[in-house]
Amino acid sequence: MTGFIILAALLLIAIVALLVTPLWRSPRVAHRTDQRETNLAIFRDQLAEIEREKHAGTLAEADFEQARQELQRRLLQELPATEEAPAHAPGERKTALALLIVLPLAATLLYALLGNRQALDPVQRQARMAPEQIATMVAGLAEKLRESPDDSKGWIMLARSYKVLERFSDAAEAYSHVGALLERDAGMLADYAEVLSLAKGGDLQGKPSEMIERALKIDPNEPQALLLAGAAARDRRQFSAAADYWARLLAQLEPGTAEADALENAISQARSLVSQPGKATGDAKSALSGEVTLSSKLAGQARPDDVLFVFARAENGSRIPLAAIRARVADLPLRFRLDDSMALSGGGKLSEFATVRVEARIAKAGQAQSSSGDLFGALSGVKPGSDKLRLVIDKVQP
Repeated sequence: MTGFIILAALLLIAIVALLVTPLWRSPRVAHRTDQRETNLAIFRDQLAEIEREKHAGTLAEADFEQARQELQRRLLQELPATEEAPAHAPGERKTALALLIVLPLAATLLYALLGNRQALDPVQRQARMAPEQIATMVAGLAEKLRESPDDSKGWIMLARSYKVLERFSDAAEAYSHVGALLERDAGMLADYAEVLSLAKGGDLQGKPSEMIERALKIDPNEPQALLLAGAAARDRRQFSAAADYWARLLAQLEPGTAEADALENAISQARSLVSQPGKATGDAKSALSGEVTLSSKLAGQARPDDVLFVFARAENGSRIPLAAIRARVADLPLRFRLDDSMALSGGGKLSEFATVRVEARIAKAGQAQSSSGDLFGALSGVKPGSDKLRLVIDKVQP
């Protein structure tokens, strides 16, 4: 289908050009430089990104409009000015105008009746872009910001791009350049807190919690800040506070949606731990903790941005993790803690098993499922409640 569309578009352009050029010839516009092409591609990529964030509910309407207008402003700055076209006879212009309108309109109508319009969806096209292409676009934006370090909105776009690429440390660094604009925006502070946390393997304590508090002072009902505040309180085993934060967020969600149902379950679990102190103590007694390291013989096979999973699962039966955390190779050696609060919905818990298998895996494909080439290490027969575990990544998945 893509080959057909490209061929049809080229034929249409060729026909229109052959028929219209003699009637309405305009001066030639200078070719853009390679750098300008790269920058324009970045703008298209960023527009698709903020549209996805808007649809996902992570970007407010006002912020979306502001970001879109800024993109349009920056795009106009990239476009070369065209010279004024010379005057032409009215008849020639009318003929040219008719051809310019009728031919594309006819082609569009035919495609609407017979073609697959979803194939032209910019989100669908974006999903097919290779990671290398996206990385090149982002690198172009980073280079432009080195020349214009005071461009706060440009740093915001760069931070969000790095987050999509899961380069969380780079995203946090980009946010640090935003300046005063960051301090006035609760949503941005919450996003900054999230990338700081992800850069630390999911730890929300310390600076991420400070960012969350500042966000809630600006807007006590900022959704992302409430979600993260509840998670941070849960990690501190302050289950009552976690339930309160999430209840404020739940009031903003549409009842019956998957998000609302998941949040209701989290609130119920947190409140049950408040009403049953013994259960919370049991969770602590069944927790696992220790340190993950990478064998020196495999160090050359891992990159700092490779995804690292540390998880515990039953030694027999279901392979669904009982608890898991996500980090990066750059975080190694990594201190970890796994407990019942990390249990997946519908799955088992650490406290329900006499022994478990603890594994650390560097996922070359970036996915939790194992694949050929992954680096891993594992400990079997581990009793819940064990601490000071030493987990070495020293094997390669065949």
